[in-house]
Amino acid sequence: MLFRAILLPAALAASPAAADLRLHMFEQPGCIWCEAWDREVGPIYPRTQEGRTAPLARHPLHEPLPEGLRLARPAGFTPTFVLAEDGTEVGRIEGYPGESFFWALLGGMIAARVPE
Repeated sequence: MLFRAILLPAALAASPAAADLRLHMFEQPGCIWCEAWDREVGPIYPRTQEGRTAPLARHPLHEPLPEGLRLARPAGFTPTFVLAEDGTEVGRIEGYPGESFFWALLGGMIAARVPE
């Protein structure tokens, strides 16, 4: 939490204009882990620094990819979170590891994209 509360906002505020970052969530009906993410993270995600830096786009798992999105490999299960920079995958979280681990993993992926 210390990273998320102090280091990530400072790194993002100090960075020059960043590339287009998006967090893509691949989901499917009946996924209990998607539902857990929706309860624990979904309502606050758009209001966080991470949500402002990498807005969320949701996609059904078995539908074609949105035009311009290039994944390193297909999403195989739900939820799968893919961080994309200018449409190209730069990081991935497979499954939902719980709120604390989700924020830590996502924060690390975003911070890796911020120039020092």
